[in-house]
Amino acid sequence: MRNDPMQQLAQTDAPELSAEADFTTATTLPASEPLPPAPEPDAAGKPAVPPARKLHPLVELYIDRSPFEELERRIERNGPWDDWSLYLMALEAEEALKISDFHELQCLRLLPHLTPLPHQLETARRVLYEMRGRAILADEVGLGKTIEAGLVLKEYLVRGLVKRVLILVPASLVLQWVRELSGKFGIPAVAQKKAHTWSSDIVVASMDTAKREPHRSFLLDGEYDMLIIDEAHKLKNKKTGNYQFVGDLRKKYCLLLTATPVQNDLSELYNLITLLKPGQLGGEGDFAANFVEGRRVAKNEDRLQAALGQVMIRNRRSDGSLEFTRRMVTNVPLRLSPEEQELYDGVTAFVRERAQADRGDMASMLSLVTLQREVCSSRDAVFLTLINLSKKVAPESPLHAQIWELVNRIRNIKANTKAEKTMEIIEEIQDKVIVFTEYRATQDYLIRFFKERGLSAVPYRGGMNRGKKDWMMDLFRRRAQVMVATEAGGEGINLQFCHHIVNFDLPWNPMRVEQRIGRVHRLGQTEDVSIFNLCTAGTIEEHIVHLLHEKINMFEMVIGELGEILERVEKEETLERKLAKLVLESANAGELRERIDNLGDSMLEARRQVEREKPQ
Repeated sequence: MRNDPMQQLAQTDAPELSAEADFTTATTLPASEPLPPAPEPDAAGKPAVPPARKLHPLVELYIDRSPFEELERRIERNGPWDDWSLYLMALEAEEALKISDFHELQCLRLLPHLTPLPHQLETARRVLYEMRGRAILADEVGLGKTIEAGLVLKEYLVRGLVKRVLILVPASLVLQWVRELSGKFGIPAVAQKKAHTWSSDIVVASMDTAKREPHRSFLLDGEYDMLIIDEAHKLKNKKTGNYQFVGDLRKKYCLLLTATPVQNDLSELYNLITLLKPGQLGGEGDFAANFVEGRRVAKNEDRLQAALGQVMIRNRRSDGSLEFTRRMVTNVPLRLSPEEQELYDGVTAFVRERAQADRGDMASMLSLVTLQREVCSSRDAVFLTLINLSKKVAPESPLHAQIWELVNRIRNIKANTKAEKTMEIIEEIQDKVIVFTEYRATQDYLIRFFKERGLSAVPYRGGMNRGKKDWMMDLFRRRAQVMVATEAGGEGINLQFCHHIVNFDLPWNPMRVEQRIGRVHRLGQTEDVSIFNLCTAGTIEEHIVHLLHEKINMFEMVIGELGEILERVEKEETLERKLAKLVLESANAGELRERIDNLGDSMLEARRQVEREKPQ
């Protein structure tokens, strides 16, 4: 048997390394061996420097003390600064630490892997020096509000002005915020899970969790240097528990993040600003008298803009030289199967008949239009609505019989034309795709449909808890080819790793369409984004696509321009409500197309006004 060289080494009678070895003299001796006597001083009376010694017979390492000896001689002579190279090194070190301008962001030198865009840096500076740490960050979708908030927070932490921080966000965004703060800013934020995590210096939690007892009492008893709230437009109603809870929190600095500071009327904007900085716009009566002409129409706009400019920053895609990848929009026309068309025609006749009977009850009439929209999505969606409707009427009534006649038509439908076309698109793309739908029932149907055909797909919706949403997102990022998302589920998520969108059914609000696209087409997206709009011919869906794409070409607008156009068109009522009225009041498809064309013309005129008013 050959001798093992490692065994031979183990048996070598060599001194062992001691944890207390004197490495300053490069000497290692066994513990049992006495220390050698100190070396004799030299002729000048200075202690002689012992020669460098080997650390261990198995380690070829020596310590060279000559640089230390040279440094000692220089210090005895004139100090280290008579050496020009050492002086330059010391000067460079001092220059690196020097703060040349108090208004310079000190945090940037600590963020070597982050390169903020100019508008993000300017926003951070304005919040710090003009707004004293209290601001609404209202950038349009995809411009990086989280980066701006992270810069402000990091700067306050570096300057020692902030220690305790509370960040309240939708449940689906908690871990996304923690990852962003840690990965991009080196901020050790903690996701709230157990009661003891509230005591951490920087906590990210969902608003729903924070406002519930016993968490609520604990948070209201504390004080925070900074409060950050994402999706702050949900605080628009001052009568809600969320609004009152945030108002009661004690905070020195506060950032409210929202892409839509005004959704329905100007009072929402007043409520947000009052929450942030009470008295900025005067009392509620003063605000209404000075700045409000209608629910969505402002007066004295110059004065209002000046007041808003002290607390709100809104960057738009059209403002600067931001470069986004292209959008490639494809409308995909489809024709329903005979069974699907029969169901659509039956629902349309039912809706018109009920609209005539319920004339004057606008809420009831508008809910009927939903049936037509659901038929264009899936039989599953319209089935659930019809069943719920049947429960509200007497079994012996003619209306009950009409409803069940439609239910029987649903039973004749064996396929979904739009789902089959979506499958074709996905197979042709051979890449990750996000499919958006309006309806939960359609989402469930599509997940089953894809699974039966061997396609990996995951759902994403508002009703999921935080853990499940994070799990679905991780599965989509790493394994699944398709994510099927509802409107509520898509809020706030960032999907730059995907660049294909299928709009299985379209919302009637163009801003909601834009927010869908903004999940993918945003800063950080490196690929051109492909958007496929499914459109069933001979249905209400065809008219909506005609309006949004062919008439006003909304997909080529920047979101800021689109918002300004809608503000002018929706002075009295929302676009969705206008469209629903047109559907109910039109006798046939030809009349409906004519009325939608007129609405499109008014939107085009609003677009021309916006373009004329732009500064040259």
